[in-house]
Amino acid sequence: MRMPRRGLVIQARTRWLLVGLALLFSLVLLMYLLECAPQTDGNGSLPGVVGETMGKEYYQALLQEQEEHYQNRATSLKRQIAQLKQELQEMSDKLKSLQEKKSPKVNGMNYQGTKEQTSNDLLEFLHSQIDKAEVSVGAKLPSEYGVIPFESFTSMKVFQLEMGLTRHPEEKPVRKDKRDELVEVIEAGLEVINNPDEEDGQDEDDGVGDRQLYSENDFIEGYYRTERDKGTQYELFYKKMDGMEYRHVTLFRPFGPLMKVKSETVDISRSIINVIVPLAGRTEAFAQFMQNFRDVCIHQDKRVHLTVVYFGQDGLSEVKNILESVARETDFNNYTLVSLNEEFNRGRGLDMGARAWEKGEVLMFFCDVDVYFTAEFLNSCRLNAEPGKKVFYPVVFSLYNPAIVYANQDIPPPVEQQLVHKKDSGFWRDFGFGMTCQYRTDFLTVGGFDLEVKGWGGEDVHLYRKYLHGELVVVRTPVPGLFHLWHEKHCADELTPEQYRMCIQSKAMNEASHSHLGMLVFREEIEAHLRKQAYRTNSEAAG
Repeated sequence: MRMPRRGLVIQARTRWLLVGLALLFSLVLLMYLLECAPQTDGNGSLPGVVGETMGKEYYQALLQEQEEHYQNRATSLKRQIAQLKQELQEMSDKLKSLQEKKSPKVNGMNYQGTKEQTSNDLLEFLHSQIDKAEVSVGAKLPSEYGVIPFESFTSMKVFQLEMGLTRHPEEKPVRKDKRDELVEVIEAGLEVINNPDEEDGQDEDDGVGDRQLYSENDFIEGYYRTERDKGTQYELFYKKMDGMEYRHVTLFRPFGPLMKVKSETVDISRSIINVIVPLAGRTEAFAQFMQNFRDVCIHQDKRVHLTVVYFGQDGLSEVKNILESVARETDFNNYTLVSLNEEFNRGRGLDMGARAWEKGEVLMFFCDVDVYFTAEFLNSCRLNAEPGKKVFYPVVFSLYNPAIVYANQDIPPPVEQQLVHKKDSGFWRDFGFGMTCQYRTDFLTVGGFDLEVKGWGGEDVHLYRKYLHGELVVVRTPVPGLFHLWHEKHCADELTPEQYRMCIQSKAMNEASHSHLGMLVFREEIEAHLRKQAYRTNSEAAG
């Protein structure tokens, strides 16, 4: 049955309408896609300069959009950082409001604090967590080892006491976290110096136009120590190469963000050090000491007075001749020779040397004739001792017996070439307290040495314990510029049992490293093994 003609027409029209709608929809979709497509798709096909220009504009717009995004992100982060700093500042202000206002003490080192900055910052420091583990009034530490020592560091090396059998007395910070920590601390110190806050008063004192900006190259040395229940304390020193003025910054990390404790300027240009050396005999060692003194103190530092306290008459004239010879050759007259016709007593000699000074306050360095020091150490001595506040007890690097250390050489190298911080060349003498920098007034106030101690050892420990129980802060840290040269020890029979034990202990530790002593102990076994090896070799060759 055929469909009527009218129905076929309607069906055809419907089909064409659907096709038209489909074409229209396709056209609209195509136009939409062309409109939404990146312009570079079209511009890329454009010839010449026009296409290139349109492509650059697109990417520039894209870069600008990304830059705005990151700027917004950075602004957000800066806002969060500012909020955190504000919260820390509010906490610091609350702590300061609880402290009693005290005026800063006057000292002979020209520490330039401003307004109440030195007083408030130092009080906050002393009454916060750090000082509680150090020395406060009435503190009773169990022994001279109760003080937590500092580790010292430069921008490249760390000088550490705790070595065990794997670490070394001088190391580069190998671990990334330690490197990052020290770099962060040095940069934080620079931030404090170069951008002082208003309450520091630096703008008022220095003048914005005259202020020198410091960089990483101006960092001289630093000290840090960690108390496990409180945090880490940092003492940082910066200095311009062409000046004598140091900038001292103290930072504290209370297991969180770093906090500034104080910032001050320290002028040591007029700080005289009275080097006091007790001596009996040992004129050859004294001649070597004077060579070091001439090179460092007379030619380089030029702010040193030498006091030699000599016991007995044997060798006295030779010591006088050495001093007079140096005086003639270098035009150096800042020395005092005190002669005591009695048995050698180190504490008595240092006490007499301190009292022989009659020009008021002075910084004293108690030194032995076997000690070698550098000009950098003298500045460390000045920076870490402060009258009425701090005494400095550096840890000396003690050299081993050169005959053992350099046994594979015909003769040991010159002394200057032996001054290296290696595990087989020496060790940090952390049980010795004889080398110290302290002001004369503090020494006399604490009562000086116990002059009842006779013979070798003990007097320095007694003095150290007095400071531990007093009001002054004891700074204890290894310093790279202080060496104890090896010399043979003789422990006298008339020493007390405790002194004799200390003498033998010191003698044993001074000889050689753990590995070298082990080689000496098993030397016979090693030689027997070598003989057997030689016998086998010869037998095989003969066969």
